[in-house]
Amino acid sequence: MADAASRLKGLLEQVLGVLLPVRIRAWDGSQAGPPTAPLLVVRNRRALRRLLWKPGELGLARAWVAGDLDIEGDLYTTLDLLSGLIWERDDDARTLAQALREPEVRAAVRGLVRLAGPALPPAPPREEVRRRGHLHTRRTDRRAISHHYDVGNDFYEIVLGPSMVYSCAYWESPDGSLEDAQRDKLELVCRKLGLRPGQRLLDVGCGWGSMAVHAAREHGVSVVGITLSQEQAAYARKRIAEEGLTDRIEIRVQDYRDVRDGPYDAISSIGMAEHVGAERYLAYAEDLHALLRSGGRLLNHQIARRPQRDESAYHLDEFIDSYVFPDGELAPLGTTVTQLERAGFEVRDVESIREHYALTLREWVANLEADWPRAMRLAGPGRARVWLLYMAASALAFEHNRIGVNQVLAVRTPDDSGASGMPLRARTWN
Repeated sequence: MADAASRLKGLLEQVLGVLLPVRIRAWDGSQAGPPTAPLLVVRNRRALRRLLWKPGELGLARAWVAGDLDIEGDLYTTLDLLSGLIWERDDDARTLAQALREPEVRAAVRGLVRLAGPALPPAPPREEVRRRGHLHTRRTDRRAISHHYDVGNDFYEIVLGPSMVYSCAYWESPDGSLEDAQRDKLELVCRKLGLRPGQRLLDVGCGWGSMAVHAAREHGVSVVGITLSQEQAAYARKRIAEEGLTDRIEIRVQDYRDVRDGPYDAISSIGMAEHVGAERYLAYAEDLHALLRSGGRLLNHQIARRPQRDESAYHLDEFIDSYVFPDGELAPLGTTVTQLERAGFEVRDVESIREHYALTLREWVANLEADWPRAMRLAGPGRARVWLLYMAASALAFEHNRIGVNQVLAVRTPDDSGASGMPLRARTWN
């Protein structure tokens, strides 16, 4: 009888209808596949049971998070090779349901079941979110934000570095430093907003306070930063006190729907709108519009997905939704611009910085890998593995143009005069 790796590889290739581009090492120590290919380690039969119980991305994610699957060699190369089987299957590629109509495929699945053994499918890893209640209520949004951001400030310090900025940096060159690129991003946002001393800035989704500190210290504005994360708020307040900026910055644990103390001269929303949800996006844009003074500016920095030929067929990424950003939704750039305009904004500038996010994510992955044992102690092995996979896969998604990120500058243009307050040559920030 063939060893476990050869049997597993052959059966999987029959089911998928393609040759696996990786080498497999099975739980019995056997290996099969191209000798120079990256190594996919199947540590136990439990990994196979997870895949059989939940075929596709979610089963793979569960096996990865639980440590039943691993990768030896370059993580990016392996994910790139596997992406054609998971994320980038051609439209005409056969689905599993279609494949199961073929007798030889059904026989291969029965072979996988025998190879997996008779035990029941294991429970999902504890890091997996179980959705409860309606999407995007105050309660469910607070719970989703807590899942992602209340992992521990010490863990995020490892990943993000001293800047503690958890959004796409702005790189002058790939050889620059993450800290310089994050500082340049914050400065870019401030200049697009045209911040001047004495103005009021609302920072929606303020994170650990980096934007608030930069805007107050470098541009002399007063800032209100809001977040739903208790850990972020505590960290930001301590940081602000150390900077001597408590007279100019207020950090609130508050939902954007509950802010009532406008008008503000400017609003920054950096990496926050992805959490709003498609059904609530127009109301979100209307809320921000109402909080701005006439002539005030909004800088919306947001990840975008590519539009589908059939938008009704779009579905959330199972791994991201279950382990990373519960209830998060990405929209095409055109949809975001349309919703901002429907809310009353005049969109004045759109800048795509997709390549910048790939560079940023690779730096975060390098930070995590460099301090991996401590990261696992702080967040737990499963959560650390979630972040490693999510950031590495996201870097590839940006590099291959599966997703993008854009800064959209919009103005609450006065109804009477139509004067935007923008310079004739607006891109002076370049």
